[in-house]
Amino acid sequence: MSTTSTPIPEERLRDADRSQNTILLAARDEFSEHGLGGARVDRIAARAGLNKRLIYYYFSDKDTLFQAVLEQVYLHIREEERKLNLLGLPPATALRRLVEFTWNYYLDHPEFLTLLNSANLHKARHLAESQRAREMNSPLIATLGEILERGRADGSFRGGIDPLQLYVSIAGLSYFYLSNSHTLSAIFGRDLMTPKAHSERLSHMSEVILGYVLMN
Repeated sequence: MSTTSTPIPEERLRDADRSQNTILLAARDEFSEHGLGGARVDRIAARAGLNKRLIYYYFSDKDTLFQAVLEQVYLHIREEERKLNLLGLPPATALRRLVEFTWNYYLDHPEFLTLLNSANLHKARHLAESQRAREMNSPLIATLGEILERGRADGSFRGGIDPLQLYVSIAGLSYFYLSNSHTLSAIFGRDLMTPKAHSERLSHMSEVILGYVLMN
């Protein structure tokens, strides 16, 4: 008797992919608005227009779904970064482009910041358990390391810069400003979210980062 399994029809696979993507988008919005603790699977099902049982079929529980959402948003930002073709640019231009991209991505995707806030509230245990997340993020640091080495070799960058520390600084300069824009605006009496303020912030961040790496 043959033990060969029957292949799953391609249309069923496409339907499954569509359903999972719909669930992930709905869950992303729910988690970004309410956090992991406040999110409800009932509301995710309603947002997705799907049966709640289907969510549990694909993702088993809310924590697994949250991990999948985090993986998905990291996948998106890393894919968009790859489109920058940073290794095809002069080192200083590549670094400025990365700063600009990070700032504009965070502005355009506020849900990314709120999801990271929620993940940190839970000590990033969902990311710590995700081999996929680590594999997606490591190439960025390798790319940044190569940019720094090219700059050092051509004499435009100083040596001894840790690419991980540099990326944390790039991300942190944008992340802190945007995550704390309400409190910063309130305590300093200055609206930090106007177009003019955004432009000033980006210029400042670019000069700070390039001022750190460029040879004097």
